[in-house]
Amino acid sequence: MGKKKIEIMITAFRDGFQSIYGARVFTKDFLPAVEATRDAGIRHFEAGGGARFQSLFFYCNENAFDMMDAFRETAGPDADLQTLARGNNVVGLESQSSDVIDLHARMFKKHGITTIRNFDALNDVNNLKYSGRCIHEAGLKHEVVVSMMELPPGCEGAHTPDFYMRVLREILEAEIPYASVCFKDASGTSTPAKVYETIRRARKELPEGTKLVFHTHDTAGTGVMCYKAALDGGADQLDLSMAPVSGGTGQPDVLSMWHALRGSEFEFDIDVEKLRKAEEVFKDCMKDYFTPPEAKSVEPTIPFSPMPGGALTANTQMLRDNHLMDRYPEIIAAMGEVVRRGGFGTSVTPVSQFYFQQAFNNVMMGPWKKIADGYGKMVLGYFGRTPVDPDPEIVKLASEQLGLEPTDKTVIELNDADPDKGLEPARAMLKAAGLPETEENLFIAAACKQKGIAYLKGEAKTNVRKQTARSAKSMDDAEGYTVDVDGRTYSVVIEGTQAVVNGKSYKFDIRDGVQVEGTAPGGKESAATGDAQPVKAQMPGTVNKIAVQVGDPVSEGDLLAVLEAMKMETEVKSPVKGTVSSIAVKAGDSVAAGNVLLWVN
Repeated sequence: MGKKKIEIMITAFRDGFQSIYGARVFTKDFLPAVEATRDAGIRHFEAGGGARFQSLFFYCNENAFDMMDAFRETAGPDADLQTLARGNNVVGLESQSSDVIDLHARMFKKHGITTIRNFDALNDVNNLKYSGRCIHEAGLKHEVVVSMMELPPGCEGAHTPDFYMRVLREILEAEIPYASVCFKDASGTSTPAKVYETIRRARKELPEGTKLVFHTHDTAGTGVMCYKAALDGGADQLDLSMAPVSGGTGQPDVLSMWHALRGSEFEFDIDVEKLRKAEEVFKDCMKDYFTPPEAKSVEPTIPFSPMPGGALTANTQMLRDNHLMDRYPEIIAAMGEVVRRGGFGTSVTPVSQFYFQQAFNNVMMGPWKKIADGYGKMVLGYFGRTPVDPDPEIVKLASEQLGLEPTDKTVIELNDADPDKGLEPARAMLKAAGLPETEENLFIAAACKQKGIAYLKGEAKTNVRKQTARSAKSMDDAEGYTVDVDGRTYSVVIEGTQAVVNGKSYKFDIRDGVQVEGTAPGGKESAATGDAQPVKAQMPGTVNKIAVQVGDPVSEGDLLAVLEAMKMETEVKSPVKGTVSSIAVKAGDSVAAGNVLLWVN
């Protein structure tokens, strides 16, 4: 009897980028590696979606649709190009209305995609029904997903083979059209025994001939074992990566898995020598990129969090941007309680981000003092049904802080009734910005909001971490100083004649000091004297919006500004009644906790 041929999808150019570089990679830099991998005989690539949609607009100052077009041209007309979608969230962190979900499928079809893998982090099948139908009706192959993880020790009630089979049966009973089924463990925490039992039972449950796929990460060091367990259970395809974005927070390397299967009843139909050469090309393409050390590490504490590989480096990159990397161990430690009390949604985007944001708030502001918007809406039901009921105390806190009542309405029902969601608000944003209304622009505005508009207006900023010729060590990670000036705190790193101040790079020279009377940082007239009340940032972040002008009257509780950190928007409200007398920051500025944003007299 011959060996079973195992299909593979190369994830290096989507999941690999997200897991290792926080999704921040320029298109022109990696296309030679796609070409080399194509020439090695690979015909199935993960080519976009997930965080690699928003990140191109947010960090790379590139259009994700242009990237997909270039990927198709490079990979060739016969390649199966696959993207990742998050059910009703499609490629955003917030859930969408039905018109945006439909547009997502049509636009990805238009720009060269052949397959969309579609998952819901809560395993709420209601969130897969309409999105799956849109993918199918757009002429794409729909790969429907059951999302997996291991619960932190001491938790029970979900994420067992019985639970996964219940979800699979709900998918089948809902008659969602699909071309293949994937069991996806974004955190890499499922045990090999559980993987084997889940895949074995799924093989019996599914119609004969159904392609069965398994996906994991190597974050906990068990990726190869879990992949072998999946094959033993009856999987037909594995997701594998390539160096330098394999292992650690990424998928196991295709060459490592090939080696692990030598002498077994399974084999890949690949040219190993050509793939070795393709990996060398890829390493050369990526040689200038900063690789976070945590991205390439096996982390034995991950099963206690659990933080998925694809989100881990995205979050640590944001912590570095905000000079908070020293708080990372505390935040990860806090995630266990956040998962336990949140209803056991799978730790995969967007829920993994909700978990991290809530753990971040618990560390920075005190346990449960500030409910993160996404986490709060999740426990209240606004993203669908969680696998188990969240902690009633957390539900009560979320309801009080967010001003929302729990709901059992479907996400589509809620979003289609929300005037702030859908293509009409996106259309209004484009019109207000004087931008042309194309289907691509409509989707960019709907999925990326103001950051998408900023990109389309040519105002986006680039934030991609590369090594420099003078130093392999990022200046953001070098030792530096904290400097207080006129009530504002600056994080300063100095190297040679270059400084990084609150995340921005400046050239400088040394000269005699000159004092300018009556000015505050940035040249604004100072109001830090007299009876003016300083309004300070509660946490580090970026100024997303200034909602007032100098001279505006405000009442206590009025919105003054919006800060963004860790993909969360935090409203800054006036602590007093008065008049805005001075503003010390502008949109786009980075601020540290304690920085004065403005003054109210």
